[in-house]
This record gives sequence, C-alpha cells and structure tokens, in this order.
Amino acid sequence: MAKIEDILLQMKRNPSDVRFSDLSKVCIYYFGQARQKNGSHHVYKTPWQRDPRINIQNHKGKAKAYQVKHALLAIEKLEVEHAAEK
Repeated sequence: MAKIEDILLQMKRNPSDVRFSDLSKVCIYYFGQARQKNGSHHVYKTPWQRDPRINIQNHKGKAKAYQVKHALLAIEKLEVEHAAEK
C-alpha cells in the first residue's frame, strides 16, 4: 500500500498517470469518505463554501489529469489554512 506522501509526489510529478484508487485514498485522507459514489464518480466535500466538492472519475483505472490537479489545489489550500491556524 502506497503512503499518502508518495502518492502526492507522484500526483505532482505526473498528474496524467495517477491510479484512481490512489487518488481516492488521498481524497479520503484529506476530505473524508466520499459523500457520493455514483458509478465511476466519487464526490468529496471540502470545508469551503466556494468549490464545495472534489469530483473524481475512474477512467479505465486511472484518474483524469484535470481532476488530479483540482484535488492538489484543494489539498494545498487546506494545508495553507491549517498552517495559518498554528
């Protein structure tokens, strides 16, 4: 099982080659369980009013690159806010 940090590094290096299951693990770690699992889509709630969700899609076992990038931006925003609280 890949560690979250390792998956994040891979996501940043090559967002077009990320397994859906790995992206799902990262989203669960940062945002909790998917509030919706509809077919190939999983939707995760974020703590902000704008852009209130991360929507990822399973496409032949891979995550779509734009969805990986969207998740990375949300994770970065979450980490910046968390660091500001300290």
